[in-house]
Amino acid sequence: MSENTFTRTNRPAPSGETRKSEYFSQLKKDLKKHKWLYIMLIIPIIFVLIWNYWPMYGVMIAFKDYSPAFGILGSPWVGLKHFERFFASYFFVEILVNTLRLSLYSLLVSVPLPIILALLFNELNRKWFKSTVQTISYIPNFISVVVVIGMVQFFFSTQDGMINMLLETFGFSAIDFLGSPKWFPHIYVWSGVWQSVGWGTLIYTAAMSGISPDQYEAAYLDGASRLQCIKNITIPSIMPTIIISTILATGSILSVGFEKTFLLQNASNLATSEVLSTYTYKMGIINGEYSFSAAVGLFNNVINFIVLFAVNKIAQKTNESSLW
Repeated sequence: MSENTFTRTNRPAPSGETRKSEYFSQLKKDLKKHKWLYIMLIIPIIFVLIWNYWPMYGVMIAFKDYSPAFGILGSPWVGLKHFERFFASYFFVEILVNTLRLSLYSLLVSVPLPIILALLFNELNRKWFKSTVQTISYIPNFISVVVVIGMVQFFFSTQDGMINMLLETFGFSAIDFLGSPKWFPHIYVWSGVWQSVGWGTLIYTAAMSGISPDQYEAAYLDGASRLQCIKNITIPSIMPTIIISTILATGSILSVGFEKTFLLQNASNLATSEVLSTYTYKMGIINGEYSFSAAVGLFNNVINFIVLFAVNKIAQKTNESSLW
């Protein structure tokens, strides 16, 4: 072994201060090189801090008897009083069941349908027809929820709704779709599917575009059918996307959309339309029970986090694909 080799292999490791100095020197160079990119990040960071993290300061009112006169810090602590009141209330089970019903119903429909539609689009050979159908399918995603509710009322209204007019034309009695507790979950879920299925399809179609055509050509040469290619090539290739989308959808299992639920809600369908989000709004904004509504909202978020963590852990162990 030469002297230079001996000297190089036995060179002492840099000290902690040296490594720290090198790190800050490299950081300074990166900041100077990409300064405009970091400047562009300032506004999004401020937005997230103000609208996502600063409101967490107010979560403590769930454990207080909050009064605007005393403020958040001046209001007295009451511990778990509001949580106990919510769990012991007459509406707790009914609201929780309604929320879970709508959430699970939405999951069972909204998770597989975009995948099926994307698989069908992927099998279309004519590009102009494929792009046209895809565009038509995801245009509803850009329609406001208020407009969607107006369309629902236009079709399902008892007095002058198009569907009831058709039913009466053929000799059937009009059905009170919007005022019936039985029909509310179906109207809520399927109107949401119509609005969002195209966007979900677009995500899966983009994932399918990354699959190499050589895999399909090799499969066809081996005598595989289209169904076998979908089963053994397409679905396994987009499985990570499917898992991530499912985890994200499951993580908001108790967060039923407030706007559409509230706009579709009336006194007649309240038995199935009263969910955690609308109950929180009524108790907090209308009745002025801010601490109680904060407790209900915190309960909602904690359950969502637990479900998200559990589903992510299961996906990580079974498929090695997860959010973290």
